[in-house]
Amino acid sequence: MNNIFVYIETEDGAIAEVSLELLTKGRQLATQLGVELEAALLGHNVAGMERELAAYGADVVWVADDEIFAPYRTLPHASVLSGLLKAEQPQIVLFGATSVGRDLAPRVSAALRTGLTADCTQLEIGPHTDEASGKEYENILYQIGPAFGGNVIATIITPDHRPQMATVREGVMRKELVEKAAAGQVKSIDWKSYLSPADMAVTIIDRQIDERKIDITGANIIVAGGYGMGSKKGFNLCYELAEVLGGEVGATRAATDAGWAEHERMIGQTGITVRPKLYIACGISGQLQHTAGMDSSATIISINSDANAPIHKIADYAIVGKVEEVIPKMIKYYKQNSK
Repeated sequence: MNNIFVYIETEDGAIAEVSLELLTKGRQLATQLGVELEAALLGHNVAGMERELAAYGADVVWVADDEIFAPYRTLPHASVLSGLLKAEQPQIVLFGATSVGRDLAPRVSAALRTGLTADCTQLEIGPHTDEASGKEYENILYQIGPAFGGNVIATIITPDHRPQMATVREGVMRKELVEKAAAGQVKSIDWKSYLSPADMAVTIIDRQIDERKIDITGANIIVAGGYGMGSKKGFNLCYELAEVLGGEVGATRAATDAGWAEHERMIGQTGITVRPKLYIACGISGQLQHTAGMDSSATIISINSDANAPIHKIADYAIVGKVEEVIPKMIKYYKQNSK
């Protein structure tokens, strides 16, 4: 009762990275609130996964293990998860902002008659005072993320309804094993009692998934280019530097819209979120739409001819200069010093 739940997403027998990231964050929130962290795992042949979930902080793992839950189908997952949450009455429920999470979470929130904040980049616990009524709230979940096209960072709360629900973008939370594994106590979901014949109306006859050809989310080094690279030819300098450093290439939305890089390389609010050990921002101004997807990088180097560019303010090392002059020098001296 009143614990924190994380919906665990699986694919091909593996737990999604975003689910482990959410367990790490959920463990922090649960410890702060003095409650337990519970995981909801709906899938097929998932026995043994509770050990991995416990290693990331899950005190309890609720399991529905049957072939009807894999691959994912909207109706059975929504009905079973809604039934479980109605019975257990958690105060917070978290989903990954994946295609599955974005499909499932709104249906569950509607069934529970509560709010849902999408695509959060940060979660915190704190107080709230309603200025109109003067009513004070404690231990409210601050659901934080970009809004209005990424022009502002909004903090959204759900003071009067439970559970407080949010989807969280992949890669924005750190994934960390707990020092001592939690209990990982397995509890079976009475899933048959939550299903109706209508939930089984859709049958999967065939399923084909195109593999993602480009995936830079796990890269340790990323060289990202913006519209300041000037042209597609100029943008190729990012590829040259990335090849020398053994890294991947990222891009801003402006650069991908211009056709200089594939859409899969777009970093930012409308793209992917990355946290490499080294992020080199080339010809990037540093607007919030982009920095929301990379400002957690361990080390940031910015290259921009404008000394007042916002990207310099978040960079660990700021280089004021023309990218067409700076990048070739970086390549030259790196090659010399790496011999």
